[in-house]
Amino acid sequence: MPRVLVISLNYRTAEMTLRSAQAALRAMQGLDAELVIVDNDSGDGSYETMEAALAGEPWAQGAPIRLIRSGHNGGFGAGNNLGIRAGMSDGSHPDYVYLLNSDAFPAEGAIRALVGHLEAHPQAGFAGSRLLGEDGAAQITAFRFPSIASEFEGAARSGPVSRLLRNKAVPLPVPAGTRPVDWLAGASLMMRRRVLDEIGLFDETFFLYFEETELCLRAARAGYETHYVRESEVMHIGSVSTGMKRWTRVPGFWLDSRWHYFSKSHGRGYAALATLSHASGGLLWRLRRLIQRKPPADPARFLRDLLSHDLRALFRPAPGRAVPAGTARAEAKVE
Repeated sequence: MPRVLVISLNYRTAEMTLRSAQAALRAMQGLDAELVIVDNDSGDGSYETMEAALAGEPWAQGAPIRLIRSGHNGGFGAGNNLGIRAGMSDGSHPDYVYLLNSDAFPAEGAIRALVGHLEAHPQAGFAGSRLLGEDGAAQITAFRFPSIASEFEGAARSGPVSRLLRNKAVPLPVPAGTRPVDWLAGASLMMRRRVLDEIGLFDETFFLYFEETELCLRAARAGYETHYVRESEVMHIGSVSTGMKRWTRVPGFWLDSRWHYFSKSHGRGYAALATLSHASGGLLWRLRRLIQRKPPADPARFLRDLLSHDLRALFRPAPGRAVPAGTARAEAKVE
């Protein structure tokens, strides 16, 4: 039977993480699976709260669950990398690594469906679930890789432009069935360990956002597909730890991650063109807003922040190799 390591990354959502862990343990029944909770240096008593719950709550007694303290908050990728490196409790590597957000709650067959799909489809390196909101509506979690064309389409917010570039838009309509996609949101994502051994773990230069996009791109370039698995259903609240829905200004780490994704994956020249493409689309949208008196759709000063950030990034030294060591092959191209 394949061995599965389930990783839950907590940042200041201890009670929700514990509820998610209970759902995960139910979905793990009948599988050779273990759960590792990584507290990403919450600093708010989360670790102590979860430690006490795991020691005293009846549902946790004898369960295959461990709690790890990260020691520092290096972001989503770094926290999950810590869990991946922890491996199984006997020190061995799992066959599959399953990332589960602390605000995600798998149905009882969700994890088993991902394992079964990957076992039956050796060409797939990664597989992810159908995510449902609290209202039961399917969330958009399947995407194309970002490109210069998609930057213009997304920023322009224009029907004619979107129709013209419909095959370039990053978000895909919610798939009706199981199918290959470019990349999936990391809230419920299963990965073959041997693929991670080959391509490397998450790039820890990304603090938050774009890290799963880049990892799926690395897998695709190595010849592995990413599959959306309709049969695996997970309830997902979304943006609980990041506060993205409450942003009044785009944080610097999002701008850093976007630039790093484009420059690492395609080169600095491509990254600069992607930013110019976004700016062109954004100006078109702002002209339409002015004429039609539409409300703003971006956080305050977004376009100015994007342009000033990327102009500085274009001339600063590239970051060093950021794919963690300890895998069979690190990624070769960095910015």
